[in-house]
Amino acid sequence: MFAIVRTGGKQYRVAAGDKIAVEKLSGEAGDKISLGDVLLAGDGDKAQDVNGLTVSAEIIAQERGEKVIVFKKRRRHNYRRKQGHRQSLTLLRILAVGKEEKKAAAPKAEKAADAAPAAEAAPKKAAAPKKAAAKKEA
Repeated sequence: MFAIVRTGGKQYRVAAGDKIAVEKLSGEAGDKISLGDVLLAGDGDKAQDVNGLTVSAEIIAQERGEKVIVFKKRRRHNYRRKQGHRQSLTLLRILAVGKEEKKAAAPKAEKAADAAPAAEAAPKKAAAPKKAAAKKEA
């Protein structure tokens, strides 16, 4: 199964076991991340539904790319500018392409169950009656 994911403004075709270099992502080597912006998925030549589909990956390393020389010149004006650039990259190993498991739903239900007894234990106080404003005598 393969998927086309978008990260860092670029699109990558990935499958389980692939290694790709993407623009820098936060994390250390060995961290697991999830790429959720899946544009297309398929198996062979058949497209599949991408709702809830995620790509899980492991960060292999954080590194810098090849040096690119940016040279500007305007002829006959003695104008020359030379500048170098190295892009920060993250190397990823794709672990799996599959549906996202709903692990977050269970803790929310437990929190709601814990909050209900607490609300019953401490009933709200009734609002105090407002006092009438005293009239000033001039």
